[in-house]
Amino acid sequence: MADAAPVLELRGITKRFPGIVANDAVDFDLRVAEVHALLGENGAGKSTLMNVLYGLYHPDEGEILVSGKRARIHSPREAIELGIGMVHQHFMLIPVMTVAENIVLATEPTRAGVLLNYAGAVERVREISDRFGLAVDPNARIENITVGQQQRVEILKALYRGADILILDEPTAVLTPQEAGELFEVIESLKSQGKSIIFISHKLNEVLEIADRISVLRRGKMVETCTREGATEDSLARAMVGREVLLRVDKTPARPAEPLLEVEDVRVLDDRGLEAVRGVSLAVRAGEILGIAGVDGNGQSELIDAITGLRRIDSGRVRVAGREFEHASARQMLDAGIGHIPEDRHRRGLVLDFTLAENIALHDYAEPASSRFGWLFPRRLIERARRLLREFDVRGGAPETRAGALSGGNQQKVVIAREVSRNPRVLLAAQPTRGLDVGAIEYVHRRLVEERDKGRAILLISLELDEILSLADRILVIYEGRIVGEYPPDASEEELGVAMTGGGRREEVAV
Repeated sequence: MADAAPVLELRGITKRFPGIVANDAVDFDLRVAEVHALLGENGAGKSTLMNVLYGLYHPDEGEILVSGKRARIHSPREAIELGIGMVHQHFMLIPVMTVAENIVLATEPTRAGVLLNYAGAVERVREISDRFGLAVDPNARIENITVGQQQRVEILKALYRGADILILDEPTAVLTPQEAGELFEVIESLKSQGKSIIFISHKLNEVLEIADRISVLRRGKMVETCTREGATEDSLARAMVGREVLLRVDKTPARPAEPLLEVEDVRVLDDRGLEAVRGVSLAVRAGEILGIAGVDGNGQSELIDAITGLRRIDSGRVRVAGREFEHASARQMLDAGIGHIPEDRHRRGLVLDFTLAENIALHDYAEPASSRFGWLFPRRLIERARRLLREFDVRGGAPETRAGALSGGNQQKVVIAREVSRNPRVLLAAQPTRGLDVGAIEYVHRRLVEERDKGRAILLISLELDEILSLADRILVIYEGRIVGEYPPDASEEELGVAMTGGGRREEVAV
């Protein structure tokens, strides 16, 4: 493979935006039947480089060669015609349509030149699905299938259009560990059949598991390309950040005090009117991090919504610092001292068309420091935002920048900056490092531990078992809407994994 001619070459790619050079003379190549991982911090230029390749951006300098021939790619359509497909981090699917309808959209098979041949579409999708080991029901509606299955649909869309080069942009960011393992099996199947894959990620362990070669971008420049055999997590983290990175959380034992958040026999219905949370009881004490582990879709989202006032509690009680709340609004829970880092930053964390300064002020726009007699003071909002953006290392934007213009990881940092800066009594951190790079993860983890040590009560909900094991002082496992076990922070991944899938289930757990 080392001597194989590249199927794709990027030579000297430079892309500038106002005030920033996103890609600075970047060289990158991809060989046939290879997985080439692209690593880098948030804002390092990974997505920009791939958007240049896919025709979403036009490079200011440099050239692209596909199979040795110079290519001018001005749109995604032209990229697809050259055999390049891209699976975005946020899926581009229509929920009310079926899997087959989404896959053949704009390239629908017809009968007699005018009539949609839906049966033919289903058969073609099933054929490709079977060939590459992508088990998805062509007749299922997108809104009724799991996130992991939706990602397979996106891959099938690219394969249906004849892609030989696949760009996977943060493909495991929204997947459970089980779904990530299934994705790696799919990638191996694609690779064995001659497909070439660019794997964009910030998860070092995954890159070392799946990639043949690894390239690292730092602040727009390519700083290193190496084989998997020549890399370690420490060396890759150092290349990404430009300094030594602490990959494990350094914390002293917790010194918990009185309970600041108490949840007693809470039951919550989901959007279909079915019981998603079934009698959950827990207490989070001042000065501790309580972690909730579980496979996605076992009631975590509904529990978070109930505690934060975003969803009505069907029965049960929630107390904050001894004060009981019944059917409280989100505003009331905020004022009671609940901080909330939501699991979906686009839906719940930010208003993407607002500036960063406006997003940071969302909770506190009525405070005297921000407004008076209904009038906002933009200069004060901007000064506060500038301080927090610097403190939380938000890159790629100023206080006046629209939130939608930032990378996903930097958007997450803005949310964390807003919630932590309010000094909440209780901090609900749901997937707090989703989409963040190792440097940012290190910072967020350290900040959560600092908040714990200041006496905050922190409820951590994460699909990343290593994050739960690194941060939590106590661990609860949730399964089918019930707490099925409590474990110490030195519990094994295997032990937690069994509980997360319903093994060793207990009916009642005192917490």
